[in-house]
Amino acid sequence: MTAVFSAAAPDAALEALFVPFETGLLSLPADGRVLFMRARDGFRLREMARPGWVCEQSFRPFADALERSGLRLGNPESDERFPLVLVLPPRQRDEARALFAQAMRRAAPGGVVLAAMPNTEGAKSGEADLARLAGRLQVISKHKCRVFWTAPLRDAADPALLDEWSALDAPRRNAAGYVSRPGLFAWDRVDAASALLAGHLPADLSGRLADLGAGYGYLATQVLARCVGVTGLDLYEAERRALEPARLNLEGAQRACGRPVAFAMHWHDVTQGLPHRYDAIVSNPPFHQGRADLPELGRAFIDTAAGALWPHGRLWLVANRHLPYEATLAARFSEVRTVTTQEGFKVIEARGVRA
Repeated sequence: MTAVFSAAAPDAALEALFVPFETGLLSLPADGRVLFMRARDGFRLREMARPGWVCEQSFRPFADALERSGLRLGNPESDERFPLVLVLPPRQRDEARALFAQAMRRAAPGGVVLAAMPNTEGAKSGEADLARLAGRLQVISKHKCRVFWTAPLRDAADPALLDEWSALDAPRRNAAGYVSRPGLFAWDRVDAASALLAGHLPADLSGRLADLGAGYGYLATQVLARCVGVTGLDLYEAERRALEPARLNLEGAQRACGRPVAFAMHWHDVTQGLPHRYDAIVSNPPFHQGRADLPELGRAFIDTAAGALWPHGRLWLVANRHLPYEATLAARFSEVRTVTTQEGFKVIEARGVRA
């Protein structure tokens, strides 16, 4: 399976980010060294990038797209500084604040931090937050985005705030008691759909099991608690920032259930297939990119699950009630049943993988 849904739509923020260079308001560094945090692939990036550019991206489909375009991915040493740091901040504010603080710390003395955000995704708040760290900014509007950048940096306007915001990305317990971090799916709570699926998981699931789109690991912890026959558990998650919280939650669940169950974390785009076969798979598939519904993403998860199950294997998934997954399930499995429909969600079990 080769579809990469994340690369399908035009990226207005990425286009807007390079407008200051087109208009002469900014120049690229003479030494050619640029760090691009939360980089996303696109024509303008491929046109602008030079050999000294380093792209950071924690979302696997975006990272894969960058690599396919020949761009350099990496995580520079913590003490390495760049004369220009580009940032495409996320919508979640604590996550964005931590990213701004990291960008400030990656900028060399005299360097510049440049960011772009869509107007509908907190651009004014992002601009205000970077200004709190760096002082007065230059700002332009283009492609329904705000583009804002620092003066050549010397010292942070508020070093204490820089430290405080840097710590916002650290894994920490949410209100439900699970280790999480800002910006992950349902990061500050237990997702209602996942909780519904967990409550209906049969105790007889056994053998090697996978959780597709595992997030911070809630559903996997419930598998360990409820299914004593599970002997191995693989968590697949496209957002690398989720892996450490998930590992900590799984270690806690192992201690709580009192039995050793081997588990592994995989930074992986599920739509590209899985490297192993399983006796059972559980999933709360993602179904949107940004704010738009993308049901083909959930259908791709179902296809991947069918391809990775043994003939006797079982798929247990939860989805929003309106999502049109039934045709895909019927095409890939001989037995499909809706276990329950509650609060706008449906829990489905599928068996009998079709050849």
